[in-house]
Amino acid sequence: MILLNPKKYYRENSDDRSREVMQKTIQFFENKGLEKLKEDFHERTWYADFIEFMKQEQILATMMTNAENGDENARWDSSRVCEFAEILGFYGLCYWYTYQVSVLGIGPIWMGKNKALKMQAAQYLKDGEIFAFGLSEKEHGADIYASDMVVTPKADGKYSVTGGKYYIGNANQARMVSTFGKMSDTGEYVFFVADSQHQDYHLVKNVVNSQSYVAQYELKDYEISQEQILAKGDDAWNAALNTVNVGKFNLGWASIGMCTHAFYEAIDHAANRNLYTMYVTDFPHVKRLFTDAWARLVAMKLFALRASDYLRSAASDDRRYLLYNPIVKMKVTTQGEDVINLLWDVIAAKGFEKDMYFEMAAIDIRGLPKLEGTVHVNMALIIKFMANYFFAPKDYEKVPQRLDAADDSFLFDQGPAKGLSDIQFHDYNTVYNSYDFPNLTVFKAQIALFRETLIRAPASTEQAKDVDFLLTVGELFTLVVYGQLILENAKICDVSIEVLDQIFDFMVRDFSSFALELHNKPSSTENQMAYARKMIKKPLVDEARYQKVWKQHVYSMKGQYEMNA
Repeated sequence: MILLNPKKYYRENSDDRSREVMQKTIQFFENKGLEKLKEDFHERTWYADFIEFMKQEQILATMMTNAENGDENARWDSSRVCEFAEILGFYGLCYWYTYQVSVLGIGPIWMGKNKALKMQAAQYLKDGEIFAFGLSEKEHGADIYASDMVVTPKADGKYSVTGGKYYIGNANQARMVSTFGKMSDTGEYVFFVADSQHQDYHLVKNVVNSQSYVAQYELKDYEISQEQILAKGDDAWNAALNTVNVGKFNLGWASIGMCTHAFYEAIDHAANRNLYTMYVTDFPHVKRLFTDAWARLVAMKLFALRASDYLRSAASDDRRYLLYNPIVKMKVTTQGEDVINLLWDVIAAKGFEKDMYFEMAAIDIRGLPKLEGTVHVNMALIIKFMANYFFAPKDYEKVPQRLDAADDSFLFDQGPAKGLSDIQFHDYNTVYNSYDFPNLTVFKAQIALFRETLIRAPASTEQAKDVDFLLTVGELFTLVVYGQLILENAKICDVSIEVLDQIFDFMVRDFSSFALELHNKPSSTENQMAYARKMIKKPLVDEARYQKVWKQHVYSMKGQYEMNA
């Protein structure tokens, strides 16, 4: 099964401890039940019960301690990190969020060279403490060039810190808040650890209206010593960006989990509701909406799973993950919004009801594309890879599926966060040419036209500075990469041709939609518009394929999962 079903949980090649973590987490939520889950959601109850559960079961110590600093079960294993994030998203974004921002908070600690702080972090994980990542600021957002958190040397060799941070998850309780700032004397960047329970740590307020605590905090003459500094200069800068590289990956998995639970609810509601002498799922437009939602959801997971393989196999001479990660963060999460919209068009008013999980998903799904940098920021990053992707392929050893119980140590030793435009990729044509089915043929024609556009109708100097124009170009590029990894993983997961043809049905439509956007941009040239018109294509209709996907894959999800009351 590609999509998660907690009632039929299965993990291939899993070690006993990893399986235990996932099964106990599922059981925690199923014992809690949907009624209590929704009551806590509406009352905005701080999830102390979940944090206590993780403490009692030593889950953070297992999942977040790297092998260097933990016991025999501890490792940073991105395959199980993703799986855990998916399960938490399945039951509620707030539970995922406290884990996610702990992942971010621990990143600079494992990346640093301060062994004492690493030992302290490992002990706090055993104690069930949560962590926080103090990067964003109220006036500057994620613009870390402009940090107002100032670290001033004192005559006794210690430092005084003054400044504020904003939109920092877990910062109400985190015992280690990895905080980014600047030295007052040299202007160099610095990462240090603050304690939310310190007397000079001032918790201003929760800036969101939800179960999660997303803090504004201020440090006023907060004294630290050299022992609390994680990194300075380039090392601090690299730790900030590389931590985001690791952490942003989890956003796509939260979206996958939320959409999967919402799908189960929606298909059960529609399949059991009789209107005008027929079941809702017998209406042609409802079948189409469900099939499109299911195909998009399966594609989300296929891409994210394959991207995880590249993340785990990354090395100093193979940094392809730096393209795939922001696509998981950006594309998978925006696809999640599309899935919820499609499902909501079916279940309509039912999606507002307070006893439905769907209500939570409909509210929270919007936040994921806007965390760890907006879609726009991630698209600007993705575009840096486009020239090498299309025009300078490189041979690599094939990356296998990575479900092995290994510590992903490279993620905390990534080196300088630069040189993105120098990264090369394997030839996307290899996997595209290894398949032959109707809608892939159409999609390949669109890719060829897009590549030709980049050569014969390239962006002008002015267009290269026009973010609005580049965003649409980036969306077209992203679809090419998205399709590539979906096809790679389809071989690994033995996905049927009819399912792939249904996935590329929406891929052709999406490509056409962005081609139309490109055509209609104010700055588009006549040559660019001509190519854009050629790229607008209709997917090939195959009624037999469509009905097979509907009956065997989509409608068959009816009655497969319902959360305990």
